[in-house]
Amino acid sequence: MKKLSGSRIGVDQGDEEVFSEFATGGDMWTGEGSRERRKRVRFSEAFRTPPMVHVGLSLWDVDQRANVRAELVAEKVCKEAFELVFRTWADTRIARVRLSWMAIGEVSSEDDWDLY
Repeated sequence: MKKLSGSRIGVDQGDEEVFSEFATGGDMWTGEGSRERRKRVRFSEAFRTPPMVHVGLSLWDVDQRANVRAELVAEKVCKEAFELVFRTWADTRIARVRLSWMAIGEVSSEDDWDLY
């Protein structure tokens, strides 16, 4: 569990198209084996410390003739940004994916003091 110190908690959220490869014949749609797409997302304002980031599917368009396999994660989370990561494998064919995210963490206050 991450315990937040301070009284100011910020919440930021968004919805990002990670890829759309049906029309272009990209390897998420035509390929096999391990495949991955990443998208860097910047927060609307920096957090005081790296926040907790939750990721979910908001849209996915998949081929019904193969098993659906997916992993969604937030990686490289820092105070200013993070990477949305979508992975699939084997014969899964995915035309497009959009991921929603929510970040919750400590934010700075104008009353904060920086002591050096």
